Amino acid sequence: MKFVNSLELGDPASFKQNFIDINLKFLCCRYWYLNLWDCHDMVFPFWRLYWNKNEGGEIKFKEEIYKMTPDYLYIISPFTSFSTQFAKHHNYNSGIHVSGNNLTDKHDEAYYNNNYLMHFFTHFNLGTHFDNVLPGIFKIEVTDYLKEQLIYLTERLKIENKDFKMTFNLKLQSFIKEAISNIGPELWKTINIDDRVLTVHRYIETRINQKLSNPELAGIVNMAPNSFARLFKEEMNITLHNFIQKKKIAKACELLEYSNETIENISDKLGFSDRYHFSRVFKSIIEVSPAVYKSGKFT
Repeated sequence: MKFVNSLELGDPASFKQNFIDINLKFLCCRYWYLNLWDCHDMVFPFWRLYWNKNEGGEIKFKEEIYKMTPDYLYIISPFTSFSTQFAKHHNYNSGIHVSGNNLTDKHDEAYYNNNYLMHFFTHFNLGTHFDNVLPGIFKIEVTDYLKEQLIYLTERLKIENKDFKMTFNLKLQSFIKEAISNIGPELWKTINIDDRVLTVHRYIETRINQKLSNPELAGIVNMAPNSFARLFKEEMNITLHNFIQKKKIAKACELLEYSNETIENISDKLGFSDRYHFSRVFKSIIEVSPAVYKSGKFT
């Protein structure tokens, strides 16, 4: 038997195929009953997928109101400013107010279905460069396949919602990839960005805790700082400086929500000069202070 040690020799075709890698990272996945969902002007640096098993939930984006139904998923791209409410129990017109808990197999789901909002949600990142698409909310029809996956995921979450088995992880990944594949092609314009911009993008991702300058980043792709800054703005529709700030704040949100790090430690870890500078930048992007974000309940 002859061992094949060359990848090219294992493929009988003569042309190279180019694939797009998706680096899917889950932050949470839950199935809750809610009696209050008054959340206003929320902005998050990660993707969110919502599905309600019953009616009554609403999402507001700009001047449009989405009246949520079980026949649709609602996918929210990073850095989208939006508001939500449970119409039956609407009490607040500002701030973040959530009341509810996770459903278990011990709950009478028929009772909760009549009195609460049955809310499935997951937060995730897709990695470079899919986390830098335009803000928006995407309404995706629940196909038979997606419905089957939702039944499995919600039933499993009623039994186990902390240490997930491999089967659950694989089905959740399959569910998310199927859902986002139904978003229109206009969303994925950034997959064709200039290779030089993509190189710097990846460099920033791996060094988000450092202070990064325009000359340093431009030098990576052998360009003059001003020329590279113009190219970056044209390709990404955001200045290089603002892009770096958003990336740092996205990482800060992840640490605030999913770790026990203090605000001071996070500020220092991400290369800010002090907590006050960090808080000022954080609030300019997320619209609430790091302290409020850390103490709030977000769904």
